[in-house]
Amino acid sequence: MKILMVLSVFLASSLISQEIKIKADQFDGDEKSGISVFEGNVNIVRRNDELNATKVTVYTDSAHKPKKYIAVGNVSFHIETKEGSLYEGVAQKVIYMPNLKEYHFFTDVHLKQLDEKKEIIGDEVVLKTIEGKAYAKGAKKEPVIMIFKIEKEEDNTTKKTEKKQEK
Repeated sequence: MKILMVLSVFLASSLISQEIKIKADQFDGDEKSGISVFEGNVNIVRRNDELNATKVTVYTDSAHKPKKYIAVGNVSFHIETKEGSLYEGVAQKVIYMPNLKEYHFFTDVHLKQLDEKKEIIGDEVVLKTIEGKAYAKGAKKEPVIMIFKIEKEEDNTTKKTEKKQEK
């Protein structure tokens, strides 16, 4: 029988607390070392952000506030930045540092910016949500791929034909 563990961790961010809900098949925590390990169908939800993985390790500081998350194994995610940009994608490993609001994606990364219709495919991608910047590296034999969706423009011949027909 699967065990479903639910852990709610409250973070202090400015004057407002944020709830983080973590679900997993297994949980192992060591308060003294500040390390909590969640394994099996891990799902993390914080406001509009969601992350799914096979295993997530949470590192906390002496005040029990998360300082780093490491997610491994078929990681999928949906992220909303402070400015409202929406990202979703997949990777094999994700490191999130809440104090910096920074995500590091590794191995088979496919990151989509939904509101701007941009995609980055690479082996290592860094997303700095405060600055709204992304950096990417390709694998040794593969380049980084950046895809932009550009609105289709009418060509000049179509416009000229339409003007002649109006006269």
